[in-house]
Amino acid sequence: VIIDGAGWHTYDTAAEFNNLTLIKLPPYSPELNPIEQVWNWIRQHCLSNRVFSGYDEIVDEVSKAWNHFISIPERVMK
Repeated sequence: VIIDGAGWHTYDTAAEFNNLTLIKLPPYSPELNPIEQVWNWIRQHCLSNRVFSGYDEIVDEVSKAWNHFISIPERVMK
């Protein structure tokens, strides 16, 4: 399992499993974690410089941004 540098992602998480190996990504390596590239695109093209009135609006706008992102398969594959 590949894990990032989140504080709760620790090597002892897999201690009780003998068939599981954790591989920790190096710090500051978004190119190795593809979802980081998606998040950067969504922030730059859909969510930057915005103020939201509350949680429900955030969920709605992020959902719209995700749907916009996946609307072009070539963008997703890239």
